[in-house]
Amino acid sequence: MLFKVYKGTLEDKQDFVFAFGEDFLEEFLVQYYSENDPPEELIVPEPLEESFVEFLSHVKGKKVKVTVPKQGEKKELLELVLKNVEIGFFGDRKKLEALQTKLSLPKLPNVIECFDISHLSGTATVGSMVQFRGGRPDKHNYRRFKIEGVEGIDDFASIAEVVRRRYSRLIEDKHEMPDLIIIDGGKGQLSSAFQELRKLKLRVPIISIAKREEEIYVPGLKYPLPIKKDEKASLFVQEIRDEAHRFAITYNRLLRQKSLIQ
Repeated sequence: MLFKVYKGTLEDKQDFVFAFGEDFLEEFLVQYYSENDPPEELIVPEPLEESFVEFLSHVKGKKVKVTVPKQGEKKELLELVLKNVEIGFFGDRKKLEALQTKLSLPKLPNVIECFDISHLSGTATVGSMVQFRGGRPDKHNYRRFKIEGVEGIDDFASIAEVVRRRYSRLIEDKHEMPDLIIIDGGKGQLSSAFQELRKLKLRVPIISIAKREEEIYVPGLKYPLPIKKDEKASLFVQEIRDEAHRFAITYNRLLRQKSLIQ
């Protein structure tokens, strides 16, 4: 997390997801301040290499002060930031653990991808895919799909197409697969997506969530899972599904506006 300090208060919180390593803090700061103007003072929890401080000053065009506070107001601000990080990290982890337990997943679903199909008035059918990483949206990895091989309104065929295109591409590029796939829809949409995964010889856990009753379906089970609508796992799946739906609707409207202009 990165905060700005204005008149002694924290504001403009920004969240970042990155791999943890020995020098992760300096690596992140180099990347961030290569694209953003450094502040006059940087408050950090541990000392930084002098070469990095020189880098900041060079980018800023004047001396940047780097502070590791031991007491006082700045120490209190730093502790507040660290508390925010702790709450955010462990809060998200609890959602992931609840979902892993409820779905009997083999590993923590750190990377989740969710698909949705949208069509307004039967035109401009599109698909969307959102990715959640560490329990939070990773918008850098959102994807949009203009349905190409389906005539008319056919959600089953449309879901099959976007799932096939997405994971064929990951296989081709030799990228890692998600830990869980979520389909916005009922048993029919789930079956279509699951069959595409089988054709690609992928064994990625997959579920679907039906809108009206917020029921969660799993391949091979006739009835939905016995999940309470207000429990943590169910609410998390709904959150992901709603984000995929929002993203699909936005893309659909964009295409419709373009068609009206042309």
